[in-house]
Amino acid sequence: MNNIFVYCEIEGNMVADVSLELLTKGRKLANQLNCHLEAVVAGTDLEGVEKQILPYGVDRLHIFDAPGLFPYTSLPHSSVLINLFKEEKPQICLMGATVIGRDLGPRVSSALTSGLTADCTALEIGEHEDKREGKTYENLLYQIRPAFGGNIVATIVNPEHRPQMATVREGVMKKEILDANYQGEIIRHDVSKYVPTTDYVVKVIERHIEKAKHNLKGAPIVVAGGYGMGSREGFDMLFELAKELHAEVGASRAAVDAGFCDHDRQIGQTGITVRPKLYIACGISGQIQHIAGMQDSGIIISINSDENAPINTIADYVINGTVEEVIPKMIKYYKENSK
Repeated sequence: MNNIFVYCEIEGNMVADVSLELLTKGRKLANQLNCHLEAVVAGTDLEGVEKQILPYGVDRLHIFDAPGLFPYTSLPHSSVLINLFKEEKPQICLMGATVIGRDLGPRVSSALTSGLTADCTALEIGEHEDKREGKTYENLLYQIRPAFGGNIVATIVNPEHRPQMATVREGVMKKEILDANYQGEIIRHDVSKYVPTTDYVVKVIERHIEKAKHNLKGAPIVVAGGYGMGSREGFDMLFELAKELHAEVGASRAAVDAGFCDHDRQIGQTGITVRPKLYIACGISGQIQHIAGMQDSGIIISINSDENAPINTIADYVINGTVEEVIPKMIKYYKENSK
């Protein structure tokens, strides 16, 4: 009762990385609140799935295994969480801000009248004082995310309703196994008690999953361009530099909106979150939306003609100059020294 729950997404027989990241964060939050960490997984043929989940410090794993639960459809999975949460009454529920999480989260929060904060970049525990009501609430979940177009960072709390629900995008939290031999309780539920047969009215006849054309999330080096690159041709320089560095190319939202780069390479609050060892920001001003997607990079190098660009405040090294001047020199240097 009143524990932290993480909904674990399944693709085939593998748990999604974003769910494992949330289990890592959930374990830390549970330690702060002195409660248990519980996980929910729903799918088909889930034998052995506990070996992927329990090592992250899960105290109780709820398994819903039935033929109609994979691939994901809205109604059965919503019924699983809604009816389980009515029984268990969790204080916090976390899920990935994925296609599935963005569909499932609002359905569950609406049914339970609990509220939901989407696309959080940080989660913390703290207190909240309601001066108007004269109340102080202890141990609330701080749901932190950029707001108002990224101009501020908002801390959102939900004092009254439970569970406190939040979605978090992949890559925002770190994924760390707590104990490979962690012992947690496994509960295999009778799905028919939670999901009415009418929920299976939608059946997936055929699925097509297109793999990403790049490995931006896992790249050790990312060369990212902003509106300052000037054009799609300007991005050709970045691809040439990335080739020499064995890196991936990313972009800011402004560059993507201008048509300089494809949307699947967008980094930031509305794109991908990356944690490379080296991040080279080229012609990027560094609005908070973009910084939210790359601020945990190991080393940040900023190449910018504006010495007062916001990104320079978080950069480890700043090269003050135009991208047209600096990047060709870098390409030439690495070509000469990589032989």
